[in-house]
Amino acid sequence: MDKVKKQEYIDQMTSQFDKSEAVIVTHYQGLTMTQLDDLRSRMREHGIQFKITKNRITKLALQKTRCKDLSDLFSGPTAVALSKDAITSAKILTKFSKENSNLKILGGIMGSDILDVVGVQNVATLPTLDEARAKIVGILRSPAQKIASILLAPASKIAILALEKSKK
Repeated sequence: MDKVKKQEYIDQMTSQFDKSEAVIVTHYQGLTMTQLDDLRSRMREHGIQFKITKNRITKLALQKTRCKDLSDLFSGPTAVALSKDAITSAKILTKFSKENSNLKILGGIMGSDILDVVGVQNVATLPTLDEARAKIVGILRSPAQKIASILLAPASKIAILALEKSKK
């Protein structure tokens, strides 16, 4: 790689690190091309970029970003997941690493928080934004459904309920 291409790579990686909300660093040694393609396609479905990196040049790109603390993780066959959604990328990588023991999660960064392996796994257990919204809607709908079912009950049931309450 000549100097011009190296500088383009550094500039490209710097902008990708700055744009990404979450960066997760992995080792991929031992994965076949089929497995890597499968992982990339899973990530691509959610708008996540999974990229094999050139360590020495990537460390130069990291120096200019908020992710500079991750530079120690870049040794050996390293790949990085860059996304705007830390939870989804952590879930996909954690699930894939359980299926394929050759993928090792090394750590990452979410917002301004540095994550180790356990931190990435903890993030993977969190509900996604859509799942959290669905739970909140379910909680809010529950009392309204109970009131509506009482109001829509036949008049005889309401009379029986009123009778029982008056006996107490």
